[in-house]
Amino acid sequence: MDPAPFPAEESFRAEARSFLEYSLSGEFAVLRGRGGPGRQDELVEPRREWEAHLGRHGWNGVAWPAPYGRDLSLAQQVLWNEEYVRADGPGRLGHIGETLVGPTLVAFGTGEQKQRFLPRIQDGSELWCQGYSEPDAGSDLAAVRTTARPEGGRWIIEGQKVWTSAAHLADWCFVLARTGPGSQRHRGLSYLLVPMDQAGVRVVPLRQLTGSCEFNEVFFDGATTDLVNVVGAEGDGWRVAMATLAFERGASTLAQVLRLKRELAAIMAAARANGSADQPVVRQRLARLWSRLRIMRLNALRVMSLDHSGAGPATLTKLLWAGLHRDMGEAAADVLGPRAMIGSPEDIDAEDLRRLFLFSRADTIYGGTDEIQRNLIGERALGLPREPR
Repeated sequence: MDPAPFPAEESFRAEARSFLEYSLSGEFAVLRGRGGPGRQDELVEPRREWEAHLGRHGWNGVAWPAPYGRDLSLAQQVLWNEEYVRADGPGRLGHIGETLVGPTLVAFGTGEQKQRFLPRIQDGSELWCQGYSEPDAGSDLAAVRTTARPEGGRWIIEGQKVWTSAAHLADWCFVLARTGPGSQRHRGLSYLLVPMDQAGVRVVPLRQLTGSCEFNEVFFDGATTDLVNVVGAEGDGWRVAMATLAFERGASTLAQVLRLKRELAAIMAAARANGSADQPVVRQRLARLWSRLRIMRLNALRVMSLDHSGAGPATLTKLLWAGLHRDMGEAAADVLGPRAMIGSPEDIDAEDLRRLFLFSRADTIYGGTDEIQRNLIGERALGLPREPR
């Protein structure tokens, strides 16, 4: 189950490690460990330049096929993601474009769409956001009410999206909209590519517990996009949207394991420093978190080794990391004790753990609540009866 058992993969690991160490020791050294979930507003312009730097050197779109990307094997994708975390690489501003929109266009896009959008994602010149959730259609995505109608060679879009990460920075948004008049649930939806810089789009930042505003409301009031900017067939948006979500939980899951491992190490270090690690209950709690993290890694390797379809594996992965990260945040706050409430921003170690606690409160909600994930596993993977409505 080890993704790198062969010399060729180890050679690739050395290549990735060398590139990252060199790149993050020069002009980009200030970016080490900056940005990422809960910190997306940090050093935005230098991180834009970092995206371009990755593109110039062939480290953006690594999983895409030629001629658009590097077409790395799954093992190499895992190694690249792991080395990126080990090098303390900055949070990726281009994550949504590279891991969500890019693979979706490769799988469903027309030749013209691939030529138009993929090179600009790869070189970091265009950033993307995801237009899925709405005030009454979050985890229940099939309840989407945003509409789009064809008129004069354009789609005219009306509606509202919410919890849209990085919408205030994005150049484009992929929008799930209802294009079938009178349609309901999964039918009549289309997957549209919509430019953000236009009069019909209004972005309203939402301030989080952490103090940052990486989430936004997005209002479409007569926003437009070309008719050719529908991915897949008109009315087939649900299938395309579900494929996008499946791409999200791929090789980067193992990098996420490493990020959580580093956070757990910081919690353990704080426990040793203040003596709480000597308490049997605290030691047992941290040991259980460590065990769950190992299980998460092994499950991720298992899922990636399978030729699977359906909701089961991806949903299980989401359940595992969301609950684990939330529990890690609670452990961090308990280990810190009073420092979790009265510390100052200058207390860097405590500040990072406070942010972990605050941001992880949302993990079991965004991307599909735990309740919805369990329903998906029960109904679609296990074939159990639908929950009464």
